[in-house]
Amino acid sequence: MFDISKIRTVDDFPKKGIKFYDITTVLNDTESFQKLFKEMLEKARKLKPDVIVALEARGYIFAPALALALNIPFVPLRKKGKLPYKTFSEQYNLEYGCETIEVHQDAMKPNQHILICDDILATGGTAEAAAKLMQHFNPKSIVFLFLMELSFLKGRDRIVDFIVESLIIV
Repeated sequence: MFDISKIRTVDDFPKKGIKFYDITTVLNDTESFQKLFKEMLEKARKLKPDVIVALEARGYIFAPALALALNIPFVPLRKKGKLPYKTFSEQYNLEYGCETIEVHQDAMKPNQHILICDDILATGGTAEAAAKLMQHFNPKSIVFLFLMELSFLKGRDRIVDFIVESLIIV
């Protein structure tokens, strides 16, 4: 099991009242990063995805490497206006604002097992939006893989129809 003490917490970031979980401390520690990646890869293998999707930006740290290790495609979800081709869009609320994520309309095929990867499950707004966005592709299944889950924010309640795996639950 991964050691949570390796993750730094920063109070009042990005705004007052928010506690930010900073994973750069893990990324700067080769041994911790490798251990974390191996645990994520083991969980991803068991979920048997056909494609890995990640949310901008910290999901990009893990998902492309997982996709390469599993020899499957990686699909980025980007903030509004960052993708150059035709997109599907989904708006969602964060603890500190509102965002829109997009995916290229030709990014995936129907009937795929989709693994959505991100660093932290907090309120679940981003995860819920990602799942809604994936519905455009008529997936066979959608599963989630998170480094950390902040259970006190009850984000899992917004994605109850899906399998959710988290390495660390706080």
